[in-house]
Amino acid sequence: MRKLKFDMKGLNWAMNFSLMFIVLFSCNSKNHSQKKMIHNSIGEQVFNKDSTLYKIISKKGITRGYQAVPDACRLNNGNIVVVFYDGDNHITYPTPEYPNAGRICLIRSKDEGSTWSDPIVIYDDVNDNRDPHINEMSDGSLILSFFSLEFYISESQSLRREAPSYNQDQVSKFGNNPDLLHEQKPENSEQKVRPTGQIKWKSKGPYVLKSFDNGNTWQKEAQLITTSKPEWNCSAKVREMPDGSWVLPVYRSEPSKKAAWGGVIPSYDKGGTWGKVVSIGEDANLVLAAETDVILLKDETVFALLRGDRSLVNMHYASSNDFGKNWTRVKDIGFVGHAPSLTRLKSGEILLSYRAYCDKSGYYTGLRISRNEAKTWEGPYLIDDVTGAYPSTMELSDGSIMAVYYEEGEGSSIRAKRFKLPVEPRDEEFPVPKPVEALSVEHWQ
Repeated sequence: MRKLKFDMKGLNWAMNFSLMFIVLFSCNSKNHSQKKMIHNSIGEQVFNKDSTLYKIISKKGITRGYQAVPDACRLNNGNIVVVFYDGDNHITYPTPEYPNAGRICLIRSKDEGSTWSDPIVIYDDVNDNRDPHINEMSDGSLILSFFSLEFYISESQSLRREAPSYNQDQVSKFGNNPDLLHEQKPENSEQKVRPTGQIKWKSKGPYVLKSFDNGNTWQKEAQLITTSKPEWNCSAKVREMPDGSWVLPVYRSEPSKKAAWGGVIPSYDKGGTWGKVVSIGEDANLVLAAETDVILLKDETVFALLRGDRSLVNMHYASSNDFGKNWTRVKDIGFVGHAPSLTRLKSGEILLSYRAYCDKSGYYTGLRISRNEAKTWEGPYLIDDVTGAYPSTMELSDGSIMAVYYEEGEGSSIRAKRFKLPVEPRDEEFPVPKPVEALSVEHWQ
Protein backbone atom coordinates (compact mmCIF):
# COMPACT_ATOMS: atom_id res chain seq x y z
CA MET A 1 0.00 0.00 0.00
CA ARG A 2 1.80 3.17 -1.13
CA LYS A 3 1.66 6.19 1.16
CA LEU A 4 -0.49 8.98 -0.18
CA LYS A 5 -0.04 12.67 0.61
CA PHE A 6 -3.08 14.27 2.27
CA ASP A 7 -4.53 17.25 0.39
CA MET A 8 -7.76 18.86 1.68
CA LYS A 9 -8.70 20.18 -1.75
CA GLY A 10 -7.81 16.97 -3.49
CA LEU A 11 -9.79 14.48 -1.46
CA ASN A 12 -12.01 11.95 -3.11
CA TRP A 13 -15.41 12.53 -1.62
CA ALA A 14 -17.35 10.61 -4.23
CA MET A 15 -19.47 8.73 -1.74
CA ASN A 16 -21.98 6.22 -3.11
CA PHE A 17 -25.50 5.65 -1.75
CA SER A 18 -24.40 2.81 0.47
CA LEU A 19 -22.35 5.23 2.59
CA MET A 20 -24.90 8.05 2.70
CA PHE A 21 -24.21 9.92 5.86
CA ILE A 22 -26.57 12.83 5.35
CA VAL A 23 -27.26 15.33 8.07
CA LEU A 24 -28.76 18.78 7.56
CA PHE A 25 -28.73 20.36 11.01
CA SER A 26 -28.98 18.95 14.49
CA CYS A 27 -32.40 18.80 16.15
CA ASN A 28 -31.67 21.39 18.80
CA SER A 29 -33.67 21.37 21.99
CA LYS A 30 -35.32 24.53 23.28
CA ASN A 31 -32.53 25.29 25.73
CA HIS A 32 -29.57 24.00 23.72
CA SER A 33 -27.90 27.42 23.49
CA GLN A 34 -28.15 27.83 27.26
CA LYS A 35 -26.22 24.66 28.11
CA LYS A 36 -23.61 25.10 30.82
CA MET A 37 -20.78 22.63 30.54
CA ILE A 38 -18.98 21.44 33.68
CA HIS A 39 -16.05 19.06 33.36
CA ASN A 40 -14.53 16.96 36.11
CA SER A 41 -10.81 16.64 36.68
CA ILE A 42 -10.29 14.32 33.72
CA GLY A 43 -12.75 16.03 31.41
CA GLU A 44 -14.90 12.94 31.23
CA GLN A 45 -18.28 14.00 32.61
CA VAL A 46 -20.48 16.68 31.05
CA PHE A 47 -23.63 18.20 32.53
CA ASN A 48 -26.22 20.51 31.10
CA LYS A 49 -28.13 23.06 33.16
CA ASP A 50 -30.54 20.38 34.42
CA SER A 51 -27.64 18.30 35.80
CA THR A 52 -28.32 15.46 33.41
CA LEU A 53 -25.24 13.64 32.25
CA TYR A 54 -23.44 12.15 29.36
CA LYS A 55 -19.88 10.91 29.41
CA ILE A 56 -17.24 11.22 26.75
CA ILE A 57 -15.68 7.77 26.81
CA SER A 58 -13.36 7.63 23.77
CA LYS A 59 -10.84 10.45 24.11
CA LYS A 60 -8.21 9.07 26.48
CA GLY A 61 -4.87 7.61 25.50
CA ILE A 62 -4.10 6.65 21.94
CA THR A 63 -7.20 7.82 20.11
CA ARG A 64 -7.15 10.31 17.27
CA GLY A 65 -9.29 13.37 16.53
CA TYR A 66 -12.43 11.70 15.17
CA GLN A 67 -14.32 8.81 16.73
CA ALA A 68 -17.61 7.50 15.33
CA VAL A 69 -20.05 4.61 14.86
CA PRO A 70 -19.90 2.87 18.27
CA ASP A 71 -21.47 -0.42 19.31
CA ALA A 72 -21.84 -1.93 22.80
CA CYS A 73 -22.02 -5.52 24.08
CA ARG A 74 -22.34 -7.01 27.57
CA LEU A 75 -20.12 -10.05 28.09
CA ASN A 76 -20.97 -13.12 30.16
CA ASN A 77 -18.40 -11.99 32.74
CA GLY A 78 -20.38 -8.76 33.29
CA ASN A 79 -18.01 -6.45 31.45
CA ILE A 80 -19.38 -4.00 28.89
CA VAL A 81 -17.25 -3.45 25.80
CA VAL A 82 -17.67 -0.72 23.19
CA VAL A 83 -16.00 -0.70 19.78
CA PHE A 84 -15.72 2.36 17.55
CA TYR A 85 -14.08 3.83 14.45
CA ASP A 86 -10.95 5.91 15.15
CA GLY A 87 -9.49 8.25 12.54
CA ASP A 88 -9.15 11.89 11.56
CA ASN A 89 -12.35 12.29 9.52
CA HIS A 90 -15.47 10.43 8.37
CA ILE A 91 -13.12 8.76 5.91
CA THR A 92 -9.48 8.69 7.02
CA TYR A 93 -7.23 8.84 3.99
CA PRO A 94 -3.69 7.40 4.17
CA THR A 95 -1.16 10.08 5.14
CA PRO A 96 2.40 10.03 6.46
CA GLU A 97 0.90 10.50 9.93
CA TYR A 98 -1.75 7.77 9.50
CA PRO A 99 -0.42 5.46 6.76
CA ASN A 100 -3.01 2.78 7.64
CA ALA A 101 -6.00 5.16 7.49
CA GLY A 102 -8.84 4.50 9.98
CA ARG A 103 -8.80 1.75 12.59
CA ILE A 104 -11.03 0.02 15.15
CA CYS A 105 -10.65 0.56 18.90
CA LEU A 106 -12.20 -1.05 21.99
CA ILE A 107 -12.90 0.29 25.47
CA ARG A 108 -14.17 -1.64 28.49
CA SER A 109 -16.18 -0.93 31.63
CA LYS A 110 -16.22 -3.27 34.62
CA ASP A 111 -18.62 -1.13 36.70
CA GLU A 112 -21.77 -0.68 34.60
CA GLY A 113 -20.42 2.25 32.60
CA SER A 114 -19.22 4.39 35.53
CA THR A 115 -15.57 4.24 34.41
CA TRP A 116 -13.89 3.13 31.20
CA SER A 117 -10.50 1.78 30.24
CA ASP A 118 -8.17 3.54 27.86
CA PRO A 119 -8.83 2.45 24.25
CA ILE A 120 -6.87 -0.39 22.67
CA VAL A 121 -6.51 -0.90 18.91
CA ILE A 122 -8.00 -4.24 17.92
CA TYR A 123 -7.68 -3.96 14.13
CA ASP A 124 -5.66 -1.72 11.82
CA ASP A 125 -4.56 -2.92 8.40
CA VAL A 126 -3.65 -0.83 5.33
CA ASN A 127 -7.31 -0.06 4.56
CA ASP A 128 -9.85 2.22 6.21
CA ASN A 129 -11.51 -0.17 8.70
CA ARG A 130 -14.93 1.15 9.72
CA ASP A 131 -18.45 0.66 11.15
CA PRO A 132 -17.46 -1.93 13.79
CA HIS A 133 -20.07 -3.95 15.70
CA ILE A 134 -19.54 -6.61 18.33
CA ASN A 135 -21.43 -9.55 19.85
CA GLU A 136 -20.73 -12.47 22.16
CA MET A 137 -21.90 -15.84 20.83
CA SER A 138 -23.09 -18.93 22.70
CA ASP A 139 -19.68 -20.60 22.33
CA GLY A 140 -18.09 -17.74 24.27
CA SER A 141 -16.32 -16.15 21.32
CA LEU A 142 -16.60 -12.45 20.53
CA ILE A 143 -17.18 -11.63 16.90
CA LEU A 144 -16.44 -8.23 15.40
CA SER A 145 -18.04 -7.26 12.10
CA PHE A 146 -16.94 -4.28 9.98
CA PHE A 147 -16.12 -3.28 6.43
CA SER A 148 -13.08 -1.66 4.83
CA LEU A 149 -12.28 0.84 2.11
CA GLU A 150 -9.16 0.61 -0.01
CA PHE A 151 -7.64 3.59 -1.80
CA TYR A 152 -6.25 4.17 -5.27
CA ILE A 153 -5.10 7.02 -7.49
CA SER A 154 -7.28 8.23 -10.36
CA GLU A 155 -7.51 11.24 -12.60
CA SER A 156 -8.69 14.27 -10.68
CA GLN A 157 -12.18 15.63 -11.23
CA SER A 158 -12.99 19.22 -10.38
CA LEU A 159 -15.67 21.87 -10.41
CA ARG A 160 -14.89 24.54 -13.01
CA ARG A 161 -11.28 23.36 -12.96
CA GLU A 162 -10.87 23.87 -9.22
CA ALA A 163 -11.78 21.96 -6.08
CA PRO A 164 -14.84 23.08 -4.10
CA SER A 165 -13.90 25.39 -1.23
CA TYR A 166 -15.71 25.38 2.13
CA ASN A 167 -15.36 27.91 4.91
CA GLN A 168 -13.97 27.11 8.34
CA ASP A 169 -17.40 27.06 9.96
CA GLN A 170 -18.67 24.44 7.49
CA VAL A 171 -15.56 22.28 7.92
CA SER A 172 -15.62 22.58 11.73
CA LYS A 173 -19.34 21.85 12.06
CA PHE A 174 -19.48 18.89 9.72
CA GLY A 175 -16.16 17.25 10.50
CA ASN A 176 -15.02 17.08 6.87
CA ASN A 177 -17.74 14.48 6.32
CA PRO A 178 -18.24 14.28 2.54
CA ASP A 179 -21.99 13.78 2.61
CA LEU A 180 -22.56 16.47 5.22
CA LEU A 181 -20.49 18.90 3.18
CA HIS A 182 -22.44 17.80 0.10
CA GLU A 183 -25.47 19.46 1.72
CA GLN A 184 -23.61 22.79 1.91
CA LYS A 185 -22.92 25.31 -0.84
CA PRO A 186 -19.21 25.83 -1.52
CA GLU A 187 -17.83 29.34 -1.43
CA ASN A 188 -16.67 29.04 -5.04
CA SER A 189 -19.87 27.63 -6.53
CA GLU A 190 -23.52 28.59 -6.88
CA GLN A 191 -24.52 24.95 -6.60
CA LYS A 192 -24.11 22.16 -4.06
CA VAL A 193 -21.57 19.72 -5.42
CA ARG A 194 -19.94 16.46 -4.49
CA PRO A 195 -16.21 17.23 -4.53
CA THR A 196 -13.84 14.65 -5.92
CA GLY A 197 -10.10 14.47 -6.12
CA GLN A 198 -7.20 12.31 -7.14
CA ILE A 199 -7.39 9.89 -4.21
CA LYS A 200 -10.38 7.59 -4.54
CA TRP A 201 -11.70 4.57 -2.69
CA LYS A 202 -13.73 1.43 -3.17
CA SER A 203 -15.27 -0.94 -0.67
CA LYS A 204 -13.66 -4.33 -0.13
CA GLY A 205 -16.74 -5.76 1.56
CA PRO A 206 -17.58 -7.09 5.05
CA TYR A 207 -15.08 -8.67 7.44
CA VAL A 208 -15.31 -10.61 10.70
CA LEU A 209 -12.70 -10.95 13.44
CA LYS A 210 -12.81 -13.15 16.55
CA SER A 211 -11.59 -13.06 20.14
CA PHE A 212 -11.59 -16.09 22.45
CA ASP A 213 -10.61 -14.34 25.70
CA ASN A 214 -13.30 -11.69 26.26
CA GLY A 215 -11.72 -9.23 23.84
CA ASN A 216 -8.29 -9.02 25.46
CA THR A 217 -6.60 -10.42 22.34
CA TRP A 218 -7.86 -10.83 18.78
CA GLN A 219 -7.04 -12.79 15.66
CA LYS A 220 -4.28 -11.07 13.71
CA GLU A 221 -6.04 -11.30 10.35
CA ALA A 222 -9.70 -10.50 9.76
CA GLN A 223 -11.75 -12.79 7.52
CA LEU A 224 -13.10 -11.18 4.36
CA ILE A 225 -16.52 -12.65 3.53
CA THR A 226 -15.84 -13.41 -0.11
CA THR A 227 -19.30 -14.84 -0.79
CA SER A 228 -20.62 -11.27 -0.95
CA LYS A 229 -19.81 -8.89 -3.75
CA PRO A 230 -17.65 -5.91 -2.78
CA GLU A 231 -20.71 -3.65 -3.06
CA TRP A 232 -22.11 -5.17 0.15
CA ASN A 233 -21.20 -3.50 3.44
CA CYS A 234 -22.25 -4.03 7.05
CA SER A 235 -23.14 -1.89 10.04
CA ALA A 236 -24.67 -4.32 12.56
CA LYS A 237 -23.87 -7.18 14.92
CA VAL A 238 -23.66 -10.81 13.86
CA ARG A 239 -26.78 -12.41 15.41
CA GLU A 240 -27.19 -16.01 16.50
CA MET A 241 -30.39 -17.88 15.61
CA PRO A 242 -32.14 -20.67 17.59
CA ASP A 243 -31.02 -23.27 15.05
CA GLY A 244 -27.37 -22.39 15.74
CA SER A 245 -26.82 -20.43 12.54
CA TRP A 246 -25.27 -16.96 12.53
CA VAL A 247 -26.49 -14.12 10.32
CA LEU A 248 -24.65 -10.91 9.44
CA PRO A 249 -26.97 -8.07 8.35
CA VAL A 250 -25.60 -6.24 5.29
CA TYR A 251 -26.63 -3.62 2.74
CA ARG A 252 -25.73 -2.37 -0.71
CA SER A 253 -26.69 0.29 -3.24
CA GLU A 254 -26.96 0.36 -6.98
CA PRO A 255 -26.52 3.95 -8.26
CA SER A 256 -27.51 2.97 -11.79
CA LYS A 257 -30.92 1.91 -10.45
CA LYS A 258 -31.10 4.75 -7.91
CA ALA A 259 -31.94 2.09 -5.34
CA ALA A 260 -30.48 0.46 -2.26
CA TRP A 261 -31.51 -2.49 -0.10
CA GLY A 262 -30.50 -4.80 2.72
CA GLY A 263 -29.73 -8.44 3.23
CA VAL A 264 -28.18 -11.07 5.48
CA ILE A 265 -25.23 -13.43 5.05
CA PRO A 266 -25.64 -16.78 6.86
CA SER A 267 -23.02 -19.01 8.45
CA TYR A 268 -23.78 -22.58 9.54
CA ASP A 269 -20.40 -23.38 11.10
CA LYS A 270 -19.96 -20.55 13.64
CA GLY A 271 -18.35 -18.13 11.22
CA GLY A 272 -15.94 -20.58 9.62
CA THR A 273 -17.57 -20.14 6.24
CA TRP A 274 -20.34 -17.87 4.98
CA GLY A 275 -23.11 -18.43 2.48
CA LYS A 276 -24.42 -16.16 -0.24
CA VAL A 277 -26.27 -12.96 0.53
CA VAL A 278 -30.04 -13.22 0.93
CA SER A 279 -31.36 -9.81 -0.14
CA ILE A 280 -34.12 -7.88 1.66
CA GLY A 281 -36.10 -5.22 -0.16
CA GLU A 282 -34.35 -5.36 -3.51
CA ASP A 283 -37.66 -5.56 -5.39
CA ALA A 284 -39.03 -2.43 -3.66
CA ASN A 285 -36.97 -0.16 -5.94
CA LEU A 286 -36.42 2.31 -3.08
CA VAL A 287 -33.33 3.91 -1.61
CA LEU A 288 -33.27 1.86 1.60
CA ALA A 289 -29.82 3.25 1.89
CA ALA A 290 -27.96 1.32 4.54
CA GLU A 291 -27.50 -0.32 7.90
CA THR A 292 -29.82 -3.29 8.15
CA ASP A 293 -30.31 -4.72 11.65
CA VAL A 294 -32.29 -7.79 12.76
CA ILE A 295 -33.74 -9.12 16.00
CA LEU A 296 -35.47 -12.36 16.99
CA LEU A 297 -39.09 -12.02 18.11
CA LYS A 298 -40.70 -14.23 20.75
CA ASP A 299 -42.41 -16.44 18.16
CA GLU A 300 -38.96 -16.99 16.50
CA THR A 301 -39.78 -14.69 13.60
CA VAL A 302 -36.75 -12.65 12.57
CA PHE A 303 -37.57 -8.94 12.23
CA ALA A 304 -35.34 -6.83 9.94
CA LEU A 305 -35.26 -3.04 9.86
CA LEU A 306 -33.68 -1.07 7.00
CA ARG A 307 -32.55 2.54 6.92
CA GLY A 308 -34.33 5.02 4.66
CA ASP A 309 -32.86 7.80 2.54
CA ARG A 310 -32.27 11.22 4.09
CA SER A 311 -35.64 12.60 5.17
CA LEU A 312 -37.31 11.40 1.96
CA VAL A 313 -37.80 7.64 2.39
CA ASN A 314 -38.99 6.13 5.67
CA MET A 315 -37.32 3.12 7.24
CA HIS A 316 -38.82 -0.18 6.06
CA TYR A 317 -39.11 -3.59 7.66
CA ALA A 318 -39.46 -7.23 6.67
CA SER A 319 -39.69 -10.58 8.45
CA SER A 320 -38.45 -14.14 8.05
CA ASN A 321 -39.98 -17.36 9.38
CA ASP A 322 -36.95 -19.52 8.61
CA PHE A 323 -34.12 -17.64 10.35
CA GLY A 324 -33.21 -15.49 7.38
CA LYS A 325 -33.38 -17.88 4.44
CA ASN A 326 -36.43 -16.11 2.97
CA TRP A 327 -37.96 -12.68 3.60
CA THR A 328 -41.29 -10.97 3.12
CA ARG A 329 -41.59 -7.83 1.02
CA VAL A 330 -40.54 -4.71 2.87
CA LYS A 331 -43.16 -2.37 4.37
CA ASP A 332 -42.99 1.27 5.40
CA ILE A 333 -42.56 1.64 9.19
CA GLY A 334 -44.02 5.15 9.14
CA PHE A 335 -41.09 7.36 10.13
CA VAL A 336 -37.68 8.48 8.95
CA GLY A 337 -34.53 6.97 10.40
CA HIS A 338 -30.93 5.99 9.82
CA ALA A 339 -28.66 3.37 11.40
CA PRO A 340 -31.29 1.35 13.31
CA SER A 341 -30.08 -0.65 16.31
CA LEU A 342 -32.42 -3.14 18.03
CA THR A 343 -32.14 -4.25 21.67
CA ARG A 344 -34.33 -6.66 23.67
CA LEU A 345 -34.86 -5.81 27.35
CA LYS A 346 -35.32 -8.39 30.12
CA SER A 347 -38.88 -7.13 30.60
CA GLY A 348 -39.67 -7.88 26.95
CA GLU A 349 -39.69 -4.46 25.30
CA ILE A 350 -37.66 -3.87 22.15
CA LEU A 351 -35.68 -0.65 21.91
CA LEU A 352 -34.98 0.97 18.56
CA SER A 353 -32.18 3.54 18.78
CA TYR A 354 -31.41 5.41 15.59
CA ARG A 355 -30.57 8.71 13.93
CA ALA A 356 -34.01 10.27 13.91
CA TYR A 357 -35.43 13.25 12.05
CA CYS A 358 -37.94 15.99 12.79
CA ASP A 359 -39.23 18.39 10.15
CA LYS A 360 -38.74 21.46 12.30
CA SER A 361 -35.05 21.17 13.06
CA GLY A 362 -33.48 18.13 11.42
CA TYR A 363 -31.63 15.07 12.71
CA TYR A 364 -31.04 13.96 16.31
CA THR A 365 -30.19 10.85 18.35
CA GLY A 366 -33.55 9.15 18.85
CA LEU A 367 -35.31 6.25 20.53
CA ARG A 368 -38.51 4.27 19.93
CA ILE A 369 -40.04 1.50 22.07
CA SER A 370 -42.08 -1.48 20.97
CA ARG A 371 -44.12 -3.23 23.66
CA ASN A 372 -45.90 -5.58 21.21
CA GLU A 373 -43.17 -7.42 19.29
CA ALA A 374 -42.37 -4.76 16.67
CA LYS A 375 -45.99 -4.17 15.64
CA THR A 376 -45.98 -0.52 16.75
CA TRP A 377 -43.27 1.90 17.89
CA GLU A 378 -43.87 4.37 20.71
CA GLY A 379 -42.17 7.77 20.51
CA PRO A 380 -40.17 9.47 19.29
CA TYR A 381 -37.94 10.09 22.31
CA LEU A 382 -34.85 12.29 22.20
CA ILE A 383 -31.64 10.85 23.64
CA ASP A 384 -29.47 13.77 22.52
CA ASP A 385 -29.67 16.55 19.95
CA VAL A 386 -26.35 15.67 18.29
CA THR A 387 -26.57 14.52 14.68
CA GLY A 388 -23.91 11.82 14.58
CA ALA A 389 -25.99 9.17 16.35
CA TYR A 390 -25.37 5.55 15.18
CA PRO A 391 -26.52 4.70 18.72
CA SER A 392 -26.39 1.40 20.54
CA THR A 393 -28.32 0.69 23.75
CA MET A 394 -27.51 -1.52 26.73
CA GLU A 395 -29.65 -2.52 29.72
CA LEU A 396 -27.73 -1.98 32.97
CA SER A 397 -28.03 -4.14 36.07
CA ASP A 398 -30.33 -1.66 37.85
CA GLY A 399 -32.78 -1.62 34.93
CA SER A 400 -31.69 1.74 33.56
CA ILE A 401 -30.61 2.10 29.93
CA MET A 402 -27.23 3.23 28.64
CA ALA A 403 -26.94 4.59 25.11
CA VAL A 404 -23.61 5.01 23.34
CA TYR A 405 -23.52 7.23 20.24
CA TYR A 406 -21.29 9.85 18.66
CA GLU A 407 -21.32 13.56 18.02
CA GLU A 408 -20.60 14.69 14.46
CA GLY A 409 -18.14 17.47 13.70
CA GLU A 410 -14.56 18.43 14.30
CA GLY A 411 -13.28 16.65 17.40
CA SER A 412 -15.99 14.00 17.25
CA SER A 413 -16.13 11.58 20.19
CA ILE A 414 -18.19 8.74 21.64
CA ARG A 415 -20.76 9.66 24.27
CA ALA A 416 -22.49 7.46 26.85
CA LYS A 417 -25.75 8.54 28.46
CA ARG A 418 -27.85 6.77 31.08
CA PHE A 419 -31.62 7.19 31.34
CA LYS A 420 -34.81 5.65 32.68
CA LEU A 421 -37.04 3.63 30.39
CA PRO A 422 -40.51 5.22 30.09
CA VAL A 423 -42.86 2.80 31.82
CA GLU A 424 -46.26 4.17 30.82
CA PRO A 425 -47.27 3.03 27.32
CA ARG A 426 -48.12 5.90 24.98
CA ASP A 427 -50.23 5.10 21.96
CA GLU A 428 -50.07 8.47 20.24
CA GLU A 429 -47.17 9.70 18.11
CA PHE A 430 -45.43 12.58 19.85
CA PRO A 431 -45.64 15.80 17.78
CA VAL A 432 -42.06 16.65 18.79
CA PRO A 433 -39.40 14.38 20.29
CA LYS A 434 -39.84 13.89 24.05
CA PRO A 435 -36.53 13.93 25.97
CA VAL A 436 -35.72 10.76 27.90
CA GLU A 437 -35.38 11.06 31.67
CA ALA A 438 -31.61 11.21 31.94
CA LEU A 439 -29.95 10.18 35.19
CA SER A 440 -27.37 12.40 36.85
CA VAL A 441 -23.81 11.37 37.64
CA GLU A 442 -24.59 10.96 41.35
CA HIS A 443 -26.73 7.94 40.49
CA TRP A 444 -24.40 6.40 37.89
CA GLN A 445 -22.77 3.88 40.17
